[in-house]
Amino acid sequence: MTIAKELEITQDTVQDVEENVILPPSNLYSDEPPLETELHLEEIILLLKCLKWLWRDRSDFYAAGNLTIYYSLQKLKNKDFRGPDFFVVLDTERKTRKSWTVWEENGKYPNLILEILSPSTADTDKNFKKTLYQNTFRTPDYFWFDPESLEFEGFHLVDGKYEALQPNAQGHLWSQQLGLYLGVYQGLVRFFTPDGQLVPTPEESAEQERERAERLAAKLRELNIDPDTI
Repeated sequence: MTIAKELEITQDTVQDVEENVILPPSNLYSDEPPLETELHLEEIILLLKCLKWLWRDRSDFYAAGNLTIYYSLQKLKNKDFRGPDFFVVLDTERKTRKSWTVWEENGKYPNLILEILSPSTADTDKNFKKTLYQNTFRTPDYFWFDPESLEFEGFHLVDGKYEALQPNAQGHLWSQQLGLYLGVYQGLVRFFTPDGQLVPTPEESAEQERERAERLAAKLRELNIDPDTI
């Protein structure tokens, strides 16, 4: 057989393979139903604002809420995909996305997921989704929160199985992935630093700075020092 003939066969074979290979879709839009209550929306916004403000100098994470995670072509075909209420992926590019598509993200799944319970979703979140996140996603940290009853539970993946997290003295649960505590504060889940300090929103942080400035000014006036000269 001549070299030219071999090349012809090779090229024909490559063409046949290319025509029969089904490439996974990309650039998929999120396909999540509307949030069930105003509390769901408030909780998601709060978590996103606080984490993004705390990590404002970092570019190696992605956090989102009520966004579809596409992880299986078969599930995509059957419209059986999942969109956690809140999730965080570490060691990835911080940019805007239409969805989280695992095969477009180097096979990465969330490092942390939090589901907000409701009467219609609680059973699914506590059973089906817990099993999915444990066995398929292999998500290390999983939490759920009921904004009505304030039930708050967390789990960490140990040897392939979720083990319940034990609260500290303040009732907060530790996230090994984020290096932060999560706990209920004024009826919603918030982040806390390792030493127990509440992670503020940008607005709360600005208010704290204003109050500190006022206290300093008052102290200077007590010492007969004009604050404007400092």
